[in-house]
Amino acid sequence: MDNTSTPITPRVLRVEEAARALGIGRSLVYDLIRSGRLRSFKVGSRRLIPAAAIDETIATLTEEAA
Repeated sequence: MDNTSTPITPRVLRVEEAARALGIGRSLVYDLIRSGRLRSFKVGSRRLIPAAAIDETIATLTEEAA
């Protein structure tokens, strides 16, 4: 079986990718991280955001806006 035909969905995103996914800028992503509204972790010097955290943040921001 050839595994190259199955695309791999990233489980973590870099800050720039998270910004694109949320439709916001990098500095706002860092603001959300600092405020605890967007989960993230560091690996070495890289800040990574779990893909599931994007959906959680969207749900939280949607509830706050209602």
